[in-house]
Amino acid sequence: MAVPGLVGTEHVGFTVPDLDAADDFLVRVLGCVPVYDLGPFAHTEGDWMREHLGVHPRTIMRRLRFYRLGTSVNFEVFEYDAADGQRPVPSNSDIGGHHLAFYVHDLDAAVSYLRDEGVEVMGEPTPSSNASAGQRWVYFRSPWGMQFELVSFPHGKAYEKTTDRRLWSPLSPDR
Repeated sequence: MAVPGLVGTEHVGFTVPDLDAADDFLVRVLGCVPVYDLGPFAHTEGDWMREHLGVHPRTIMRRLRFYRLGTSVNFEVFEYDAADGQRPVPSNSDIGGHHLAFYVHDLDAAVSYLRDEGVEVMGEPTPSSNASAGQRWVYFRSPWGMQFELVSFPHGKAYEKTTDRRLWSPLSPDR
């Protein structure tokens, strides 16, 4: 059973400490296109913010901006004034830890570009093994510490030889 009418991912939302600084990284480095802004938004009474957004009731959503990235995803990027303070960015091993992965045709050229832009690249590209053999990947960090990943598998992944099922891929989005 699945959610009736579910089609796929419409957007990924995340919070940044400074939307202007994040905008520079998202637009200049990643190539996102800003689409529209909203905010500020706050509730001075009641529990609406906690009930609907899971944040302290007196938190203020200063701004949010929607971006489009290539042919794959929209980002909803928030800047909050958290009434109960900010928490550090979770690492991948923390509950709620996360990263966003982007497909690139030429991983080495993409890594070189990130380094030229002064982006922290976490190690060297790593070849995957087992079912993911054929893929190479590397993590990098945004200026606010959020982790992203670049992946490339120009000749497919090993699992594709053992099953007809396929993960969604920007290389063949309708498959």
